[in-house]
Amino acid sequence: MPQLLDPPFRHSVIYLLDHDEHGAWGAIINQTSAVALGDIFEQLEIKTELPLTSETVLFGGPVDEQNGVVLHPAGAWFESTRDYLAGVSVSSSRDVLEAVAAGSEPQQRLVVLGHSGWAPGQLESEVAGNAWLTCPADASILFETPVEARRNAVADLIGVNLDTIVGDSGRA
Repeated sequence: MPQLLDPPFRHSVIYLLDHDEHGAWGAIINQTSAVALGDIFEQLEIKTELPLTSETVLFGGPVDEQNGVVLHPAGAWFESTRDYLAGVSVSSSRDVLEAVAAGSEPQQRLVVLGHSGWAPGQLESEVAGNAWLTCPADASILFETPVEARRNAVADLIGVNLDTIVGDSGRA
């Protein structure tokens, strides 16, 4: 455990944002994409004089990869902001990127392309099948932990040493 080996989910940490009778969705928070924030600004013709152009953009998952969202602490509000648990908001309108380009809020943020989604009952089935380890949401991992350290930070939250976990064993 965890048993999920399919790319892009192998070794992924997913920040689950919504989970109800309609399914679930979230974003992978520990995989970078090949796209830089400057590429997005250029594509959307957003001007900036700030040194943001090389800021990392994350790969959020294989669903709707051409569209992005910005995860940020609650408080900043844009045309399409929605608040979630643990003090995290998601904004997906152009004005959040314009604010970033201007050096305004949100100062703490993850720009994410794509997301991860599950049909009703699918995530529950995967968890029951040991595909995922779960833990309570912790926004500090999003905004205060470097990308490459997030997987181990989540494991530390639940008291697991990832180097000692093995897949299937002992079956005949």
